[in-house]
Amino acid sequence: MRHGQDGEHVSVGAWTKRCYLAGRAVMDAALRPFDLGSTQWYVLWHLKSGGPIVQRDLGRALELERATLSGIVATLVRKGLIEQTSGGEDQRQRLLTMTSSGEALWRQLPDLSFISQAAFDGIDEADLATTTRVLRLATERLQALARTV
Repeated sequence: MRHGQDGEHVSVGAWTKRCYLAGRAVMDAALRPFDLGSTQWYVLWHLKSGGPIVQRDLGRALELERATLSGIVATLVRKGLIEQTSGGEDQRQRLLTMTSSGEALWRQLPDLSFISQAAFDGIDEADLATTTRVLRLATERLQALARTV
């Protein structure tokens, strides 16, 4: 890993993590007045954009551990924003659906696209395409490696 003059990490991984954490901090700050965390927002976003979903499938989509997602779902159920019901033939499967209270809150939430705009406006499209391609390939390689260790 390379270091800059002040000892700061200058690796792609370090900057990727710092960018992610900075964006997440802005997202959390924007959602705080609504008593909502960023992962809770992602659950609501999935329900709003894709409709009801089986909890197991949502965990895969969000790449969350089962216990982590269970806690988030329990919190959203307690807040009355989603409901969890037995789904289909397998009664162990939990179907998640946004409630009318969840729908009402969703309409009040700010459009979070301002975060991406603040981060990437004015950056050359070719640079963004290269960055996306490199990070996607690196992610795929690391995911493949994780399956082998």
